[in-house]
Amino acid sequence: MSTTQSHRSFVSYIDKSREYYEAHGYERPYRWPHNDDVPFSRPRQALRDCRVGIVTTADFAGREGPRESKLFVCDTTTPEKLYTDKAWDREATHMDDPETFLPLVRLAECAEQGLIASASPRFYGVPTDYSQRRTIEHDAPQIEAWMREDGVDVALLVPI
Repeated sequence: MSTTQSHRSFVSYIDKSREYYEAHGYERPYRWPHNDDVPFSRPRQALRDCRVGIVTTADFAGREGPRESKLFVCDTTTPEKLYTDKAWDREATHMDDPETFLPLVRLAECAEQGLIASASPRFYGVPTDYSQRRTIEHDAPQIEAWMREDGVDVALLVPI
């Protein structure tokens, strides 16, 4: 009987984050966010009647600028090359298939099949290495405002 593993085991991001912070000399381990009230809700209508927006941590290759939430015009093609500059686990994943972290083509197919009403005309990008405070005070409200402008009913969060 072989002892070879037939599938990949999970990546413990909680342990990896604690080890990362400890290795970089932080005095306290990373504190994962905790919400007494869950900041999510069920859609008001069936998914087939919803406009879906994508939030990703990816960015266009070669794009310069401040590390902040970004807004991108969307079409039904996924850019050939996207990236994130440093804050993704290169041991656990790769950037070879953009549809895995920016599924614009798949979302368009879902709309064509009637599984969703439509995709948002724009998609939304957030950096990966901000603090919880920056996310809560700046990025989340900005993304919410853009999604409201676009009539988004459901947010699909797709991190790298």
